Amino acid sequence: MFRRLFLPLCALLAAAPVAALEIEAPAAILRFIKPHLAALEELSAQQQEAVQTLLATEGYFSPQIETSGGDAQRLKIDPGPRTVVGEVNVVIDGAIDAARRQQLIESWQLTVGQPFRQDDWSAAKQRLLADLLASGHPGAKLVNSLADIDSEQQRANLTAYYDAGPYYRFGELKVSGVENYPPDLVGRYNRRIKAGDPYNETRLQELQAKLRATPYFTLVRVALDQAAGETQADGSVIAPVTVTVRERQPHRMGFGGGFSSNTGGRVEANYHTPNLFAQAWSLDSGLRLEQKRQLLFTDVFLPPDERNWRNGFGAANEKTDIERLKTDRYAFGIQSIRQRRRAEERLSLYWQREQRQADGAEKVTSRALTPNALWTWRQVDDLLDPRSGTVFQFQIGGGAKAALSDQNFLRLHARGQYFIPLGDSNQLTLRAELGRTFADSRQRVPQDFLFRTGGTGSIRGYDYQGLGVKEGAAVVGGRYLGIASAEVTHWLNDSWGVAAFVDSGNAVDELRAVRLATGYGLGARWRSPAGPLGVDLAYGNMSHRLHLHFSLAIAF
Repeated sequence: MFRRLFLPLCALLAAAPVAALEIEAPAAILRFIKPHLAALEELSAQQQEAVQTLLATEGYFSPQIETSGGDAQRLKIDPGPRTVVGEVNVVIDGAIDAARRQQLIESWQLTVGQPFRQDDWSAAKQRLLADLLASGHPGAKLVNSLADIDSEQQRANLTAYYDAGPYYRFGELKVSGVENYPPDLVGRYNRRIKAGDPYNETRLQELQAKLRATPYFTLVRVALDQAAGETQADGSVIAPVTVTVRERQPHRMGFGGGFSSNTGGRVEANYHTPNLFAQAWSLDSGLRLEQKRQLLFTDVFLPPDERNWRNGFGAANEKTDIERLKTDRYAFGIQSIRQRRRAEERLSLYWQREQRQADGAEKVTSRALTPNALWTWRQVDDLLDPRSGTVFQFQIGGGAKAALSDQNFLRLHARGQYFIPLGDSNQLTLRAELGRTFADSRQRVPQDFLFRTGGTGSIRGYDYQGLGVKEGAAVVGGRYLGIASAEVTHWLNDSWGVAAFVDSGNAVDELRAVRLATGYGLGARWRSPAGPLGVDLAYGNMSHRLHLHFSLAIAF
């Protein structure tokens, strides 16, 4: 057995730092070992032994370490030749298909000729075990492992012995804890666990994640009941899948308040029940009062159907007073939502009546029956705090005079964000947004189907929705939108970062009227549990003013 790599390294650390210590070593070794010596008080024999143990974890088993005392202590490290992997012998016993056994053995990560590192050795063993556990063998075990180190030849001969155990298949779904909902509710969320299919741990995790994301349960556990398994004639075991849940409270009310740099201070109240009419219909309703916007809404969503669509209906009344444009809109309609791995689809049909009053202009009433489709694709490493990946969204909607609308129009809108890591501590975020409303005129087209911009989340350095088309003394929506943004964030530590950014674009009614509004500035970032919070100070080249912006800086 490979020994001595897990000896305590606490002997390297002391209570008080000594600035006089000098360390001479190759650059790579210095970067690795220096953090452990940052508080070294004196060079004792015990500490030298700990340095040797530390180097051994990186594959250096024959280092030469020289020390000198006095007022200026000196530590000279020659790591010597690095040990590499000489032989690999992976054995997998048990009821496992021969082709699958060979595939797993060939996937072994620490191969012949690679430098031997303790972390890589541990990771390789755990990775193969995880692959076994996830693909039909939930009882798999790592029985024994050996790293035989030949320090003279600088070779590490590796052996890992696994017992795959029996091959499992899914049995029936057994649900416990559901008392107030229809008995088929859990089954509506199950798309990939079918009786007779090979056991797959990922599918259990997917079902558990789906159920946790529903409004119905506070606790969800999905597991294969190996103890209740039945051995089949072919040697495989069929075991039931147990789903244990705890239901949420049937009624919840919430109250809150806050401040947004876009719409000002707010107070709100909401009511939620996940079991309207005892049919597992999820009701969300609320009242939000902001300085520039007031909203009253009610939405009801049904459990998913056999094609995984969640159908719903709702109504809303919204009043705004932004950039000297007052609007009063009420709407009701239906929508369907479906999540398909990285893609989300939303289809809706709404009828709305909007009354708007721009300072210095006549009151205008617009009515529209609007079918809409929205697709969002997310491929990022973290949904709340992405460091790399892409998010893209496309929306299309419109109305026609022949179908209860006051104007013929078609609106297209696309936006995307691209996250690029720049080393361990830096990140580049690129953002772009384009929109076009096809209509003979913007008149009698609801503001939701036109474009205004400016403020947090669009072009910083300007008032919220302060960029658009002048109508009287107000700013109203135009038929064209274009925005581009670049932001570099440097993380000072795991929680705090600073950002520099530039945003540019505008919303206009005619392309010949395009004039780019640009904002640039600096900001602070904090990684909160809900995602990165941002505070930005931006200057606009057209506004000639500094604006302070607050945001929850997550991907849409």
